[in-house]
Amino acid sequence: MLHRRARTATSPKRTHRSRHPYIFKSLVHCGICGRKMQGQHSHGVAYYRCRFPQEYALANKVDHPRNVIMREDVLIKPLDTWLVQGFGPLHRRHTIATLLDQAHTDMPPAAAVTPEGPSVAECDAKLSRYRAALDAGADPAVVAGWIAETQAERQRAAQRHQAPAEEEARTPARLSEDQIITAVEELGDLVDALRDAEPEHKLEVYRSLGLHLSYDPETQTVRASVDLAAHRWDSVRVRGGT
Repeated sequence: MLHRRARTATSPKRTHRSRHPYIFKSLVHCGICGRKMQGQHSHGVAYYRCRFPQEYALANKVDHPRNVIMREDVLIKPLDTWLVQGFGPLHRRHTIATLLDQAHTDMPPAAAVTPEGPSVAECDAKLSRYRAALDAGADPAVVAGWIAETQAERQRAAQRHQAPAEEEARTPARLSEDQIITAVEELGDLVDALRDAEPEHKLEVYRSLGLHLSYDPETQTVRASVDLAAHRWDSVRVRGGT
């Protein structure tokens, strides 16, 4: 027995492949808690399951069933059909036009510029005059009050000037028309690969698409989204249709 164990320990390790490839591995999220659903097989059928212990649900104030289960095979065909409809050669022009229209619609309107007090330059000019008055013999107590008030106004003016720049920095850059067209064309090429892809290779295509799936157990609906300029499209019905 010791000899056999020693021989086994020194033998090269084999790389074990998964017996059951999951087509949507790490892509399906529970629509209730947002966590990734784990794959499991039962009687040769792949499922995705979200287990949420009762104590976690109570601690996080989430009304969550003990088990949320979604069957894999009922989603493949509707999902692929939805992707082809959006990115196939016959529909790409419509998808590009829709995205461009959304990009223009989602642009925030230009904010009306209304004066809310003196500017930084105006405050600096006031402070210079007050210091000159102080040098000329004005009452120091009175001038000190003017300076304190103007310094507070200057600080508010500086904050107003800084706020638009910070807001612009937080706003994600939008894709240009050429970038949207290029992205849709590239996604279309990936979608075309789904038709001939083996089940174990579909996952690679879905990940390349930036696919995100969220399963709602109450309506038995999966909301599918592709990562492109933060746009989201329609839902995919699990029970027939799209």
